[in-house]
Amino acid sequence: MSERLPEDELTYYTGDACISCTSCMSNCPVMEATQDYDGPKLVAPAHGRMHFSEEDIERSLELCSNCKTCDRSCPNGVSVSTLNLLQKGVYYRTHKHPMRDLMISRPEPLAKLITGLPMGASLANMGIKVANSLGMLSMMGLAGKRTMPAYTNKTFLSRMKSIKQPKSDKKIVFYVGCSINYNTPEIGEAFVKVMNHNGYEVLVDPAFVCCGSPLIVTGYLDAARKNVDTNVDRLLYWKQEGIPVVSCCTSCSYALRKEYEELYGEKQMKEAGSNVYDAFEFLEMLDAKGQLKTDFKEESIRFMYHQPCHLKSAGIGTPAAQVLKHVPGVAVELADAGCCGICGNYGYRKERYDVSMKVGEQLFKRILLSQPDSVICDCPTCRQQIEHGTHKEAIHPIMVLARNYKYE
Repeated sequence: MSERLPEDELTYYTGDACISCTSCMSNCPVMEATQDYDGPKLVAPAHGRMHFSEEDIERSLELCSNCKTCDRSCPNGVSVSTLNLLQKGVYYRTHKHPMRDLMISRPEPLAKLITGLPMGASLANMGIKVANSLGMLSMMGLAGKRTMPAYTNKTFLSRMKSIKQPKSDKKIVFYVGCSINYNTPEIGEAFVKVMNHNGYEVLVDPAFVCCGSPLIVTGYLDAARKNVDTNVDRLLYWKQEGIPVVSCCTSCSYALRKEYEELYGEKQMKEAGSNVYDAFEFLEMLDAKGQLKTDFKEESIRFMYHQPCHLKSAGIGTPAAQVLKHVPGVAVELADAGCCGICGNYGYRKERYDVSMKVGEQLFKRILLSQPDSVICDCPTCRQQIEHGTHKEAIHPIMVLARNYKYE
């Protein structure tokens, strides 16, 4: 039987620690973007005590984007966003989801089905474009103004089989995640290249599944538990083996190391999460030990770095910006302009598109005013939002390292 976390640790995942100030509300980007949102304090801590007694509070549940700004602004350390997610899970035990939610909450099964068919990715990409031009995506409840992420014809896990790596006593496990595996395998290849150059052999564990974040934020809290249990088992196995697990997606890494524990409150989840690292967090740790290779070519380029909200909540600073300082000629400017607004699948919902774009306005203006050569960001949906809102290229910072190392 799973062991619960001590009560003093669980206090901050209940409304009891809320002191009813308005810090979360005054810092909430969604409240600033729309008057329809009743705010983090009322939707999560307060309403959790009222057990959905008010219809007008229920309608506001879906407006939370899970950017976690409320958590970071709370003076008493309450995990307000977690309380909102828990309330959403309770709500959807007795209320129906729109059909659209089945698709946006389950990217892995859908992508697995598509890429498993002959020419499945190409046909799906073409079909999505046609469907969008005919307004069919909008009819399905998706934000038709957006370009949907394209599927790759060859997944990262299948490409990984043909990558020849040098054997090493130093090993890490790469938690691939849905986006890299099915949409942007080149990021995974770049990560392997960088880690190999730094003397690490990269392992993959096919038993890992989607981190469950899309299910969680869409209100399928019970369905997500299967993903959580599978991943926790694998994380504990690799911890026992003494091999760290590293992710290139900030939302995945945050879910694995913190969100599971917050939502389900079990001791083994906290233990499993202690062995998870963000890619640049791990590289910065190597740098601090003097173990990061810095044999870089010079590249004259100016980047603007957008720090994803979930990376802010992880409390590890801006490791990508710090590591990239070693690359000669590369200048990195911090955007420091708040949430981009897309927040996973939030901005892909038709009814949330305008709010999403409104939230991201400050970031878009900051980028367009600065006019960098390119934007770098660790989060896949943040990059999609940045490109959509500014028409500027946005890439993962691991791509910069991979292309600038001097390989023999």
